[in-house]
Amino acid sequence: MPRRRPGQVRAGAPGSHLTTGARPVIDGLSSRALSEISQLEHTRNYLQPGDVSTAVGLWKNYVHRPERDLWNDYEWGNVHWYCCGDPLEARALLDTVMQAISPRNARELRKVVSRSDAIWNRPTPPYDADGR
Repeated sequence: MPRRRPGQVRAGAPGSHLTTGARPVIDGLSSRALSEISQLEHTRNYLQPGDVSTAVGLWKNYVHRPERDLWNDYEWGNVHWYCCGDPLEARALLDTVMQAISPRNARELRKVVSRSDAIWNRPTPPYDADGR
């Protein structure tokens, strides 16, 4: 095993997260689209590296929550959004990014986002008269 210098962190060890070479990971996107998103995140003042993949994850996780949780968030808000990210703002950010990247890569990202949008836009089942 090679010797490490003092203060040197082994790759993959806890605390070894480096953002300089970090690439966004979004299932369903080509490396070309990921590269353009990474470039966009490094050149725009409203984005940080990893923001787009985080936004995709926030939106995806939010739309898969139970309807009762979504209703509670609508009525009372969610205090965790201040620290963990607002999924509705994340969805708005995704719209902005889709307009800022090339049409070809925007189509790829739109396809990924539309899967979650389809769940969000799904009509709720009607309730029976007895409340079920």
